[in-house]
Amino acid sequence: MTTRRSFLGRTTVAGVMAGLAVSPAAAEDGSGAPVGAPAVRRGRARDAIVAVNTGMRAHYAALRSDLIAQLSPVLVVQNDARGGRFTLVHDGTQESLHPVGEVFELAKSVSHVPLGIFSIIAPHLSDRVPNVPGADRIDPHDLAMVAFKDTVTTDWITPLRQYADTLAAARRELDQAGIPPEMVVSCARVLDGALAFIEVSAAARSFDIRSFEDFSHRVYTGIRTNMRYAAEAQIAGVQGVLRKWRARIGEEAWQDLYTVVLSQWATSELNQNSIIIRPCMNPAKVATHLIDLPAAEPLSDPVFVALDNLARIVQDNIAAELVFPSDRAAADALKGPQDLLADEILDQLGAATPGAAYSAPAGAGTGACPITRRGPASQQGGTAHDL
Repeated sequence: MTTRRSFLGRTTVAGVMAGLAVSPAAAEDGSGAPVGAPAVRRGRARDAIVAVNTGMRAHYAALRSDLIAQLSPVLVVQNDARGGRFTLVHDGTQESLHPVGEVFELAKSVSHVPLGIFSIIAPHLSDRVPNVPGADRIDPHDLAMVAFKDTVTTDWITPLRQYADTLAAARRELDQAGIPPEMVVSCARVLDGALAFIEVSAAARSFDIRSFEDFSHRVYTGIRTNMRYAAEAQIAGVQGVLRKWRARIGEEAWQDLYTVVLSQWATSELNQNSIIIRPCMNPAKVATHLIDLPAAEPLSDPVFVALDNLARIVQDNIAAELVFPSDRAAADALKGPQDLLADEILDQLGAATPGAAYSAPAGAGTGACPITRRGPASQQGGTAHDL
């Protein structure tokens, strides 16, 4: 994943310019026939202007590619089911490991049981919001999208019973897992509650939102206990590896540490690893050097993606002050996740102050889309706008 639109790969400027030698716009019109001289001149002129930006992109990509090899020290964190894969990049070397203890993965595995059941039965839920606690928090359209099958068919029974076999196997082995006694009890509570729900639902060949909420409410105390054990394991593991690596590279290098935390959108704010890492970094630089980078899907090469995005951020941090020395707002936009055109577009749409609601100009139709202006990013050094 990248945070900007596609950039040209590492290439030479001469190669880029060579591709601009023939312009379809300057050669013919929509009918395929040669166009007149004024249109030819206009097409060539426009191609010459566009080539300026193409050349910039090529030089920008070349700088980014060279900068990647210079970045150090960098901590790359790829969030995963085991608490995160941590990689330290320092002076041309890399070390990767999973520092979080197994209790983290075990606790979360059992805690995810209600989500596992929900994922099987959700398409067969009624698309009507029942009178249950929190009904006003369920978007009827969201529910209709999730409940895309009818409530009559019972093709959910087989996969649900198969999942029950998986849960039963875990329940039989729970005492042999070597986990804390309190966690054995909490996991048993979740697994027993899930097996009971599946048995009753399969026997009745029926379920609904209310019966599922009753089940999930009964097992919640067990999930909370597991969350406590998972958090303890994660804090201990992450803090331990940070102490180890800090001692290895030395205090002077650690003060300039960059950290890129890769995660899915759902955990990109207040990410658990970012929370633990933040107080271990240089407080004077953490706002610009700790970067949470959401990724749509698991990445095949997370370290490269992190370094590639970090290189863009670092070079933009310097470019911003030199390109916009007289406009702090524009410089901050180039540094951060705000698009450079955002302020101008919002001003033209009538949202001239941070957080102001959009007011359609006089005479505008009722089809105008109301928007709310986003203020400046609270964290500098975020992923940048499109160039």
